[in-house]
Amino acid sequence: MRKALAFMCILILTAAGATQTSPSKKRAFAKQLVGPEALGRSAAGAGIGTLRNSPHEWGQGPAGFGKRVASGLGRHLAKTAIQAGVGALHHEDLHYHRSNLQGTGPRLKYAVKSTFWVPRTNRSGHTVALGRISGNMGAGLVSRLWQPASTAGIGAGLASGGIGLGADVGFHVAREFWPQHKHRRVSRK
Repeated sequence: MRKALAFMCILILTAAGATQTSPSKKRAFAKQLVGPEALGRSAAGAGIGTLRNSPHEWGQGPAGFGKRVASGLGRHLAKTAIQAGVGALHHEDLHYHRSNLQGTGPRLKYAVKSTFWVPRTNRSGHTVALGRISGNMGAGLVSRLWQPASTAGIGAGLASGGIGLGADVGFHVAREFWPQHKHRRVSRK
């Protein structure tokens, strides 16, 4: 019953986000759900979990790695669905926009702040990133439904959500400082 309720909540939030977007945004959302970045993040997390043997019930071999990848993908799907639905209802632009600031300190501060404080889509100004926060916390809690008993508690779910927010901060810092590539135009003769 709990699994069905959690699944229904995710579907409702996903539908709420999908009804308020254009076809190009729907394609971008679908790519975000099942694209290479999602698989890469899940595999990286599974590698760390396998090295740490966490949760220990899944073991450290290929089967344990596979369970961790599947769990990471499930968590990613839940996070993305909740984040998109809440973000659309709250009119949040959850895409990262690089700063035009100079210096390491101001750019680092901007990257961290932009994880929690985002532009609005319906008017000027900024708002709290409820979509990102609820997506991470919700996914942390929802993912406890398929976790083994040692990691299935609410505290572990909230910790997982906090780790997810920390990972988002890290990705924003990386995007801020990663060199931009200039696209060269290829002339046709």
